[in-house]
Amino acid sequence: MLSISFNLRKCLSLVFLFLLPLVTVRAQDFSTDPAAKLLPNKLGDFRAASPVQAIERFSIETDAERNRIDSWAKRDYVSQAGGRFSVTLITTGSDSGAYAMLSESRRRAESFTSEGATGDAQIGTAGFSLWDGRYNNLSFFKGRVFATVKEDGESRGTKELTDFAKLFAETLDSGEGEIPVLVKHLPYWEDARRLALYVVSVDTLKRMFGDHAVFSVVDFGGGAEAVTANYGTSRMVIIEFNTPQLATDNHGRITAKLQELSNQGQPVPTAYRRVGNYSVFVFDAPSQEAANSLIDKVKYEQMVQWLGKNPYLYERALREFSQTTLGVFVNVVKGSGLALVSCLAIGGLLGGILFVRRRAQQRAVEAYSDSGGLLRLNLDEMTPEIEPGRLLGPGK
Repeated sequence: MLSISFNLRKCLSLVFLFLLPLVTVRAQDFSTDPAAKLLPNKLGDFRAASPVQAIERFSIETDAERNRIDSWAKRDYVSQAGGRFSVTLITTGSDSGAYAMLSESRRRAESFTSEGATGDAQIGTAGFSLWDGRYNNLSFFKGRVFATVKEDGESRGTKELTDFAKLFAETLDSGEGEIPVLVKHLPYWEDARRLALYVVSVDTLKRMFGDHAVFSVVDFGGGAEAVTANYGTSRMVIIEFNTPQLATDNHGRITAKLQELSNQGQPVPTAYRRVGNYSVFVFDAPSQEAANSLIDKVKYEQMVQWLGKNPYLYERALREFSQTTLGVFVNVVKGSGLALVSCLAIGGLLGGILFVRRRAQQRAVEAYSDSGGLLRLNLDEMTPEIEPGRLLGPGK
């Protein structure tokens, strides 16, 4: 009975895992049209086995604004070999919103299953897969689309599901074609990105840390976004604001809130610092020194964008032309030098071989002359010297 109960909980958890990120909201609140248009009738050897379906309301509702969702839809497909797959597709207002859903889905998958159960999937811009011999699922984002592909029925392996997901991903617009750059500013980001959670709404941070935590005074207006990742027991949160003014306003409110929480004896971050337009928090670090050391690894890369004509456009073009010309000249000199050295080396080698061979021939060939009594110049040094005493004299 205990084994059956455990398996049932695991099954319900996995169902919850792949339904919850598909936004459990009222079906009538969203249009299915944008998403439905991205679910074709045929994909290679796979054909649609059902009409496009709207996702029905689930038992638990979430706030769709957290991930800026526009539409969603679902459709079933079948392969010529009999495999059955379902695709659930969500369109968001930005590439970041789609990536936020992917990161949230992967984190939830890791929490419902054993750690390390998910693996990277080279589908779309980024994705992950979950396969344990029974459940076969793959989620990815590309452009403004987040999609989950699931094999229905008994799993027959990952190849057919992966092939189907690749075909489907190729039909989608690639958008920016990159994961959000803020993720790459995390310390040791290539390792941290796997379970980093991307955030496009302050509501997500409030759900994680509480409505009355420091994030209650943070304003995501102007398109602010955030990323959070774990480093051992430490949790880092980086919020990026789009302008220095927004960063300054939020920094003032944050420092005031931290002072208020500290006076009330409420939990506060181990360390907080403004880095450029970033607000960086570290929670639950072993010490303040460790937290500050982690913040030191966050580098803000400033980007300047002119709203009108760039007054330094000519200087920039001249600098790029000079750098390009210099690069071409250096490469030509390097190529010419390499070609000259190669020719000299090959010529010397062939000349040496020919010289040694001719010398060997000179030593091995017996001399023969058909010049009779004529004078012969021994220029090739291949005719041996004739002793004068052996020659016939005049009149003989």
